[in-house]
Amino acid sequence: MEGQLCANVDISVRKPPGASPQSFIALLKVHRELLVGRIRNTQCLIDNLMKNDYFSAEDAEIVVQFPTQADKVRKILDLVQSKGEEVSEYFIYVLQKVTDAYYELQPWLDEIGYEPSESICSKPVVNTDPVSRYCQKLRHELGRDSKFVMLYAQREEMLLEEIYSDSIMELVSFNNESLGQVGQLEALFDDAVGVINEDGETVYVYGDAGIGKSILLQKIQSLWARKELDIGAKFFFRFRCRMFSCFKEDEAICLKDLLFKYNCYPDQDPTEVFHHILQFPHTVLFTFDGFDEIYSNFDLSSVPEICSPNEPIHPLALLVSLLRGKLLKGCKKILTARTGTEIQKNIIRKKVFLRGFSKNNLKEYTAMFFRDERQRALVSNQLEANPNLCSLCSVPLFCWIIFKCYEHFHSMFDNHELPGSSVTLTDVFLLMIEVHLNRSVKTSLLKNNIRSQAEMFKSRKETLLALGKMAYKGMENSFFIFEQEKVSSANISEEDLQLGFLRTVKSYSGCDSQATYEFLHVTLQSFFTALFLVIEEKVGAKELLEFFNECSSFETAQPTCLRIPWLKKHLAGENPFQNKEHFNFTNMFLCGLLSGSKQKLFRHLVSPAVIKRKRKTLITYLAESMKSHLKGFTRSRLTSYNQVQVQPNFVWMLRCLYETQSEKVGRMAARRMHANYIKLAYCNACSADCSAISFVVHHFQKRLALDLDNNNINDYGIKQLQPCFSKLAVIRLSVNQVTDHGVRILYEELSKYQIVSFLGLYNNQITDVGAKYVAKLIEECSSLEYVKIGANKITSEGGKCLAQAIQKSKTMFEIGMWGNQVGDEGAKAFAEALRNHPRLTNVRLTKNELDDEAAMSFAEMLKVNKKLVNLWLIQNRITAKGVKCLSEALKENTTIQEICLNGNLISQEEAKAFENEERIICF
Repeated sequence: MEGQLCANVDISVRKPPGASPQSFIALLKVHRELLVGRIRNTQCLIDNLMKNDYFSAEDAEIVVQFPTQADKVRKILDLVQSKGEEVSEYFIYVLQKVTDAYYELQPWLDEIGYEPSESICSKPVVNTDPVSRYCQKLRHELGRDSKFVMLYAQREEMLLEEIYSDSIMELVSFNNESLGQVGQLEALFDDAVGVINEDGETVYVYGDAGIGKSILLQKIQSLWARKELDIGAKFFFRFRCRMFSCFKEDEAICLKDLLFKYNCYPDQDPTEVFHHILQFPHTVLFTFDGFDEIYSNFDLSSVPEICSPNEPIHPLALLVSLLRGKLLKGCKKILTARTGTEIQKNIIRKKVFLRGFSKNNLKEYTAMFFRDERQRALVSNQLEANPNLCSLCSVPLFCWIIFKCYEHFHSMFDNHELPGSSVTLTDVFLLMIEVHLNRSVKTSLLKNNIRSQAEMFKSRKETLLALGKMAYKGMENSFFIFEQEKVSSANISEEDLQLGFLRTVKSYSGCDSQATYEFLHVTLQSFFTALFLVIEEKVGAKELLEFFNECSSFETAQPTCLRIPWLKKHLAGENPFQNKEHFNFTNMFLCGLLSGSKQKLFRHLVSPAVIKRKRKTLITYLAESMKSHLKGFTRSRLTSYNQVQVQPNFVWMLRCLYETQSEKVGRMAARRMHANYIKLAYCNACSADCSAISFVVHHFQKRLALDLDNNNINDYGIKQLQPCFSKLAVIRLSVNQVTDHGVRILYEELSKYQIVSFLGLYNNQITDVGAKYVAKLIEECSSLEYVKIGANKITSEGGKCLAQAIQKSKTMFEIGMWGNQVGDEGAKAFAEALRNHPRLTNVRLTKNELDDEAAMSFAEMLKVNKKLVNLWLIQNRITAKGVKCLSEALKENTTIQEICLNGNLISQEEAKAFENEERIICF
């Protein structure tokens, strides 16, 4: 019988031509130790062998008696081989079919080229492995949970695929220097790009409120659930960090319960599943959303440095241990937090900065949101005409709010337009509140029966006050989760809940019988807090300015998360997790709600005398705060300039000033600056902030310098700086996502006033098109002396245009072209421009794909030029031949001080030939 089976089996193992057929029995013998080492689950094999009558109950009992997994595998192999070829092939077939359980053997199966015979294909295979079945359940539940995005009200949801749109994700260094953009989400886990700490395990994703951190994690979760995220993760556990605030101080749970009870519980053998997770932590992916939103009175000093995976401990201690790699070392982790939340560097593997929508992203999102072509064109045209609104729409949350408001009102009034040109974020949120309240009004068939904003707010004053009071109480303690008891005590009715400002969330406190709530977004809680401070008449000056005082000491040192006791980094009583951006939003909304233009709205809600008193208190505080704020900043005396280096929190001050929309406040702020060089570099300013910057800067009476390097300004921001350009002699916009369109705006504006002397556009997204606009500005603007346009996408075409413009300019002093691709043709044009230039002193053409031909062109130029002092040709392709030409030319040139050639194709031996010429620097 066994011989007959052997004769009938189709051997489907790859073998070299001419080799004798290899049996499955022999295959198992040859690879015995590999199978023993990689088969982790024996029960699934036993179950299937028994189901097909290949194993008897006695066979199964014999296997189970062995103490170790390896011995069990050896016994199974012995029994399988003794039963013949068919059983041996079926054994391999099970390994192939149950991919989740035997994923480590899939490369081996590919290598041997196994293809099952027809007779074996007819045999059933059932996956009884508890680990793989748990993975399937986990994918199913996470796929279901990530399919929809909760929108305006609890009854309204949209498919994630219909609302998610890509945005700018940038890999950055610890110093926030760009390391390139993230194209595919798999790149977040690709060690070939962006790793800044080999020992770290956490991908730290940060960005402003509303920039899309949570929906990004939901997208990753959805891709993983559909097996479209190929990063080697079998398990996915997601946590919202604010939920950790729900745990009581004396609560203690073990790691297994944290994973299973608050994600997905295994149907079979949770102990074995957990043991597998402990054995193979590299197969686990965690996401921790909103680390800055944890608020807890738990004493971290009680946390041991090393936690046991089996011993119960406070959940926050488990979280800290997971992030520090003390538990499940080697697992993958994504941690999100708002900008300004500093995380210990030793846990970070990659840093990812979310910048929001680019111009193209916004177009894609608009097309996705407005399916009707006519409506889409209408919205696009209105956005294009309103740069302020475009800037707000670069933040996905605010874009969604604006679009939803437009969609709602357009359904009521066919000719409804987006808000006007001076729209503030307060205007946008007021509009959202109006839409929510309008949705609760029963309408007739007539479209124009909607109440005015003032009437609507007046009719729902008690609701707004109740929601505001609860938001305020939570904001005081940085609470973002509200149990049913707190909702009821705030007199928030079921009807109020249906408005959609609050949504239910899963609680971690164990009180599953009671609903737990949160505001749709932390910025909405901030808005309602500010609204309460305005319409509650009993609020005095102390309460009104409470959250300004919370932020007053925030400037000098940002809080560092994970300041755990054994690192001795945090002050007694300080919350080590907290970020204060929610306070800043509250202050900003307060300024907007107390602005002059909103008095007409609020006179129906609170007495004019109270509004006047609160407004006066706020304006007085802003004036004094501006004065004290600027006192602590670093000041420097530069040639022709008195420079002040502001800190990131100063941007929040500018935002507050802008929300007031008071020209008097703007003039006051300009006077208090006492500087004509404003350095706002590395301040996390976005395009929408340029309206606030312009609001103050355009009040300056004299020319000034504005440094906005290393922010997120982009083309929309440049549009909003238009009121400033008549004052700007120095404008620095390096590392700001500026494209050719933004450069065109700069050319059109700066050429009008003819006062700019310094233009910084290093490391943007400028091509030859933008280079031509810069060339026209150099040619037309006689005041321009310095241009920094390195690290862009400029080729020989753009290089030649710039060189020709420089040749015509009599005032250019320095041109920085580092990191472009001008090549030899561009270099020749620069050499020609320099031959007789009367003033150009510094030229930097580092990393521009130049070779010996370019070196020869510069050598010929140096024989004539008597003004050039520094020529940088670093990291090109120049050989000793090119260096020799340059060295020979220096015999006729005594003006130039250095030619830097580091990183070219010159060996140290070859460089010795030029040792006598000190101005040639090769190493």
